[in-house]
Amino acid sequence: MLMEEVLRRENVSAAHARVVKNGGAPGVDGMTVDELLPYCHEHWPRIREELNSGSYQPQPVRKVDIPKPGGGVRTLGIPTVLDRMIQQALHQVLTPIFDPTFSADSFGFRPGRSAHQAVLRAREHIAAGNRWVVDLDLAKFFDTVNHDVLMRLVALRVKDKRVLRLIGRYLRAGMLEGGLVAARTEGTPQGGPLSPLLSNILLDELDKELEKRGHRFVRYADDCNVYVRSEAAGERVMASLERFIEKRLKLKVNRDKSAVARPWKRGFLGYTVTAETNPRLRITPASIGRLKRKLRSRLSSGRGRSVQSTIEDLTPLLRGWMAYFRLTETPTTLEPVDQWVRRKLRCIMWRQWKRNRTRHAQLKRLGLDPDRARLSAGNGRGPWWNAGASHMNAAVSTSWLRGSGLVCLLDEHRRLKCAS
Repeated sequence: MLMEEVLRRENVSAAHARVVKNGGAPGVDGMTVDELLPYCHEHWPRIREELNSGSYQPQPVRKVDIPKPGGGVRTLGIPTVLDRMIQQALHQVLTPIFDPTFSADSFGFRPGRSAHQAVLRAREHIAAGNRWVVDLDLAKFFDTVNHDVLMRLVALRVKDKRVLRLIGRYLRAGMLEGGLVAARTEGTPQGGPLSPLLSNILLDELDKELEKRGHRFVRYADDCNVYVRSEAAGERVMASLERFIEKRLKLKVNRDKSAVARPWKRGFLGYTVTAETNPRLRITPASIGRLKRKLRSRLSSGRGRSVQSTIEDLTPLLRGWMAYFRLTETPTTLEPVDQWVRRKLRCIMWRQWKRNRTRHAQLKRLGLDPDRARLSAGNGRGPWWNAGASHMNAAVSTSWLRGSGLVCLLDEHRRLKCAS
C-alpha cells in the first residue's frame, strides 16, 4: 500500500533532511527545523500510528503575506515543520507516480526541469513562426483551486484511501491569522512541499487539452503561454481556453492581465524576445526595474558603512540575478544598470566625505590633481550630480570599483557565457 511507502524509514529520513536543508520559518506551533528531530524521537511512534490508521490531523497553516514582484501580495500558508516533513514524504512518493505522465511542455516544479528550459522552449516556438502569443493569467490560482476537481484527479492514480484522506486534510487545513483559524474550502496555499505537485496535477488537464488541440505552448506553474500564427487564431484560442478553464477546472482567467499580443510585447518568466525573424532573448524592463528597487534598498543602507562593505552586500544579489538572466542575448541592456550602480556608490562616497576639506583630501588620495581636486570639492553641486561628474569618475574609476570587489553585470554575463 502507498502509505507504507510514504512511512518507510528511508523515505521519512530523506524528507526530514530536505526540510532541514530548506529551513524556513516555524508554523503555528513555533517549532523550528532544529527542534524537529528531537520531537520525532519522542513522538514519531504515535504520529506514525495515526498516519497508518488514517486518524492524523494536520495543524493549521500560518498565514504570511509577501509582496508580489509586479505589485499586490501573495498569500503563503506556512505549515508546521512536522507537517512539512510529512508533506515532503508524500511528495517523494507521489512524484514518480505523476511526473512521468506530465506534458513535455510543462517545466515548473518538476525534477530535472527549469525556468531556463521553459524560456528556451518559448523562443523555439516563436522562431518556428508562431509570432503571436496567448498569454494566460489565472486569477488567484493557488487561492481558488477547487478541492473536488483536484481530489478527483489525484484519485485516478492513488487508490490508498489513507493517502487520499491525508491530502484532503492538508487541503482543508485552516489558516491562522490574528489568533483566529479560518476554515478553507478551496485553494492550495503556497508554502508547503505538496502544493507545487498538486498544482501540476490539476493544470496537467490544461496541458493535455492543449496537446489534444495541437497547440504549441509552454507552462511554468500557473504561467501558461500558447503560441499561434495570427491574432485571429489567438483570440479564438483565448476564448475557447477561457471556457475550458472555467468549466472543467473551475478556475478563472484574469482578463485584465491576460492578452493576445506579439511575444516581444509580453514577458515570460522575466524574459522577452526581440522582434527579429530569429528572435533573441531579452530581459524585460520590469525585471530590471525590480533589480534596481532591491539594489536601491541595499544602497540606501550603505551610507553609514564603507563602500567595500556595501559592495560585499550587493555581490550575492548581483551574482544571483545575473545567473538567472544569463540567457539574455542582448547584453547591452546591462551596461546602463552597471553605470547606475557605480554612480550610486560614488554618490554614497561623496555624501560620506561631507566637508569640502575632506572631499579635497579624498579626491587627491584617489589620484586627482590637487588643483582639480580643490575646484571639484567646492563646486557646490549636490551628491548625485557630483557622482556623475568627470572628477568622481576619474577618482573612483570603474577599475577601482572592480578592484574593490564590485560585480559588473556585463562582466559576469561574459564569464557565465564562457563557462557554459
